[in-house]
Amino acid sequence: MHKIIMVFLFLIFFFPRGIAQEPWSLEDCIHYAMENNIRIKQSQLNTQYSENLLNQSKLSQLPNLNASSGYSYSWGRALDQTTYTFTDNQQIHSMNLGINSAVNLFNGLQTRNTIRQNELNLMSSYEGVEKIKNDISLNLAAAYLQILFNRELVAVAENQLTITGQQVERTRKMVDAGKLAKGSLLEIQAQYAAEELHLVNARNQLSLSYLNIQQILNLELNPGFDILIPDLPVPGEGQVLINVDAIFETALQEMPEIRSASLEVESAEVGLNIAKGRRSPQLRLSANYNTGFSDLRQKVVSVNEGILVPIGETVSGDQVFSYPTDVPQYGKYPFFEQINDNLSAGVGLSLSIPFFNGWQVNTSIANAHISLKNSQLELENQKNLLYATIQQAYADALAALNKYNSSRKALIAMEESFLYTEKKFEVGLVNTVDYNTAKNQLTATQSDLLQAKYDFIFKTKILNFYKGEPITL
Repeated sequence: MHKIIMVFLFLIFFFPRGIAQEPWSLEDCIHYAMENNIRIKQSQLNTQYSENLLNQSKLSQLPNLNASSGYSYSWGRALDQTTYTFTDNQQIHSMNLGINSAVNLFNGLQTRNTIRQNELNLMSSYEGVEKIKNDISLNLAAAYLQILFNRELVAVAENQLTITGQQVERTRKMVDAGKLAKGSLLEIQAQYAAEELHLVNARNQLSLSYLNIQQILNLELNPGFDILIPDLPVPGEGQVLINVDAIFETALQEMPEIRSASLEVESAEVGLNIAKGRRSPQLRLSANYNTGFSDLRQKVVSVNEGILVPIGETVSGDQVFSYPTDVPQYGKYPFFEQINDNLSAGVGLSLSIPFFNGWQVNTSIANAHISLKNSQLELENQKNLLYATIQQAYADALAALNKYNSSRKALIAMEESFLYTEKKFEVGLVNTVDYNTAKNQLTATQSDLLQAKYDFIFKTKILNFYKGEPITL
């Protein structure tokens, strides 16, 4: 029952492929991932955030411009802001309007250094995007090659199962003819069942490898998904790999993680200059333009000319008048006239010299030194990781090449040995156990050869990638 279910799932998953859609090449997979991968999109959003910070730091060089207004209602003894006189037991409605602007003339080059730091941070975020793209490309290459490897394992398992099936039929005929004991048939049938299970497992691994690459591509599971089968070069026995140090020197210039770490060091150096700039005096230019209104204020609406104004009395009680004077008559002062008449403007320079501020400047400078040292250590760490990765890939590629060459020689000998054993088995000179042992050894050698082949191909692709070559098959 278990076998029937597995075969049913296999047919559902694999049979429609090839008629549902065009197969994908590795380049197709990488291109699709570059356009649709969520991690790449998130990293690109981070670069937009860095772009906004850079633009804002550039715009901070411009003067600011702000408008303000206020309304107040007061009563009792209050100060009329338009006349600067006190009133008693009166209600006052007043309003003020103003525009002000200010610009930093000098602040220890903090603004310029902030712009430079944001430029470096933006460049570093671009390199971060490239790093994620490289990681995904390598993951796709590994997943793609894993499918090719599993396909060949399935082909090997199918071929071995076919051979064993033929031997089952031959053994049955020999048992029926009385030339072999029935135990031989049971043993070869057990071998056939074991190889049938091995084929099912190989197909399951192939199914999982297809699932894996679709998950990396963020695709919905599609039974019709398939890949192109490229013409891969066979590793040569005398093939020589390029020197590790030569690859490393090229990778130092090509790999985005190194460029990103170097930019982080430069950013930290500029950050230190920003912190030191807080020790500098700051010079600021400001300007303002204001006006106001008060309903208490009145304006002269007319003048009575030549009026004698009483100013006192004589000893005898006679009234004393002033010389004829003009007496103004006050009336309502309209809103817009007050606004126009109360206009005032001014400019100013302010100088701020930091002497002591709770040790904040010194602390920020000390922290900036720490950040710089940490970024320098991170750069060294990235270089060490890169060298270790290249060194490991080189060692793995060399080991895979040696294993491939050895497995190829062993396979040639094993195939000849198996053919000899198979012929002896067919005439009854070798028992089933020896035949199965030889066949299992042949299958293991074939698997080792395939594993070494694809391991070598992948590791050489990694080495070529660190030399600046695109990932292709």
